[in-house]
Amino acid sequence: MPDPSTYRPAPGSIPTQPGVYRFRDERQRVIYVGKAKNLRARLSSYFQDLSALHPRTASMVTTAAGVEWTVVDTEVEALQLEYSWIKEYDPRFNVKYRDDKSYPWLAVTVGEEFPRVMVGRGAKRKGTRYFGPYSHAWAIRETVDLLLRVFPMRSCTNGVFKRSQQIGRPCLLGYIEKCAAPCVGSVSAEEHRAIVDDFCAFMGGQTSAFVKRLEREMYAASEAMEFERAARLRDDLGALNRALEKQTVVLGDGTDADVIALAEDPLEVAVQIFHVRGGRIRGQRGWVADRTDDSDTAGLVEGFLQQLYAGESGDGVPREVLVPALPDDPEHVAALEAWLAGLRGSRVDVRVPQRGDKRALQETVGRNAGQALALHKTKRASDLTTRNRALEEIQQTLGLAEVPLRIECYDISNLQGTEVVGSMVVFEDGLPRKGEYRRFIVRGVDGQNDVASMHEVLTRRFRRLLDETAESTELIDPDTGRPKSFAYAPGLVVVDGGPPQVAVAQQVLGELGLHDIPVCGLAKKLEEVWLPDQEDPVILPRTSEGLYLLQRVRDEAHRFAITHHRGRRSKSMVESVLDDVPGLGEVRRKTLLRHFGSLKRLRAASVDDIAAVPGIGPRTAAAIAEAVAQQPARGQTVRVNTATGEIIEEGS
Repeated sequence: MPDPSTYRPAPGSIPTQPGVYRFRDERQRVIYVGKAKNLRARLSSYFQDLSALHPRTASMVTTAAGVEWTVVDTEVEALQLEYSWIKEYDPRFNVKYRDDKSYPWLAVTVGEEFPRVMVGRGAKRKGTRYFGPYSHAWAIRETVDLLLRVFPMRSCTNGVFKRSQQIGRPCLLGYIEKCAAPCVGSVSAEEHRAIVDDFCAFMGGQTSAFVKRLEREMYAASEAMEFERAARLRDDLGALNRALEKQTVVLGDGTDADVIALAEDPLEVAVQIFHVRGGRIRGQRGWVADRTDDSDTAGLVEGFLQQLYAGESGDGVPREVLVPALPDDPEHVAALEAWLAGLRGSRVDVRVPQRGDKRALQETVGRNAGQALALHKTKRASDLTTRNRALEEIQQTLGLAEVPLRIECYDISNLQGTEVVGSMVVFEDGLPRKGEYRRFIVRGVDGQNDVASMHEVLTRRFRRLLDETAESTELIDPDTGRPKSFAYAPGLVVVDGGPPQVAVAQQVLGELGLHDIPVCGLAKKLEEVWLPDQEDPVILPRTSEGLYLLQRVRDEAHRFAITHHRGRRSKSMVESVLDDVPGLGEVRRKTLLRHFGSLKRLRAASVDDIAAVPGIGPRTAAAIAEAVAQQPARGQTVRVNTATGEIIEEGS
């Protein structure tokens, strides 16, 4: 493994200008391409102590054997050169947003004498105006079929068009009045061009003028007793309205924008983009990519924009790009906007929407990204071959004697040492076994001591294992016909945490004589796997299915613990608020708790609602309502650590 210090550039040799740099491995293959406003400052950050680097960055610099750079004048040039090199070298450590399919465009060949409308895929061509991309070809074909009734422009191929010219008869579309039949001279080239212009204007978002014009003509024909023409215009108006229903208006100002959102976890990132043209959603696209570096959300967005728009021009780059995050440096954002403006030929705004319809639409796109990531994980987890490979990787990496068909994971949750709870989740054959999940209320630990709490939880769990196996060798309860709660020994115990948690787990198993149950820990921050009595963690590859499975197990244990903890906090808050209510004893407090479930619901209840609870009279109900009203903020404002989900502070 190369040592970064062996190829570190000499001090002062790196320029301070903007530029693009490339890391190469021992075979001179480019493994990472990056850009910087200040090359010296950026490159120096790679050659610090490896323990201070993100694991993926450390993996990159230890894989590399050399670094080189190219100086440019501006950040815009750096953006362009970085994208060109990423496309040329396909570096393994750059995040790549790959699409597994092509998306259809609605194209109008405006460069031809008799323009044609068609649905196609692939690269754009000169002399053609494009709308989209769209999610489904069938949806846009249905829309075009409706619009041809109102805008009867040519939609046939060149072969059909020439054949109709030769024989002097239009094709079927001409006979059913979905084409003006320019092939046989029914309309001139100028008249057909006017139809095409109207069609393009309608698809471009200028819809209200056409609808109002048809309405005026329909009413005028009706007043003139031209009922057949009025009926035809009525049907045309209905076709336009149905076409508009297929392209629902989401932004009332008719904005052309691309709305982008991300859903992330430490290993993968899902990207969703909605193409909005003329205020309507015209297409939706999505990717799920592996995370190969430690970029934050703003860095991921920037890389995605470069890959999305490079090579585009004109209408391919919208006037607005709405993103979830932007770099903190305003000059960096200005450089990105300047690059996009150069592609479009006019100003482009890249911004984070703060309120209104655009903010609401981005939240919708964000939900789609979250669902896409969840679906991707579900598909990945449900594949039997993938699960088997994950279990085998865990066995080989941790040096286990057998494949861990049953994995148990433990986590502790508390708020400043109060309401300490533990969770146990079970995965069998790589899938969650929710019927085997267990919750623990930690009572023998004072204050915030996760290690001592873990000791108590594990001791109780495995003492139950010894008790149940000592009573009987049968693993099935003869009374219920179900497996006994704690009768099965796990093939692997996973604890949420690092060396301290692993050490206490090993200690508990040793105290109980269960030396044959393996233990490991998974630390949240760097996704490191810790084993007992080892100074260094095990780093699984980012593409490892084994790491993915361990991460799922750990996250499920954390979710289960947090849910239990919040439930207990809600109950304890209700009880504490009601302590000073005269005449309200423990029994009636518990009755209230069972009836309302939380302080929020109790505070929202009226005096009559409270008095309807068995055992609560009108006077006591009024005292309860007054007590909860005197503490309006308690339990309502909660700060949460967004990285871990832990509740870190409650407002007063």
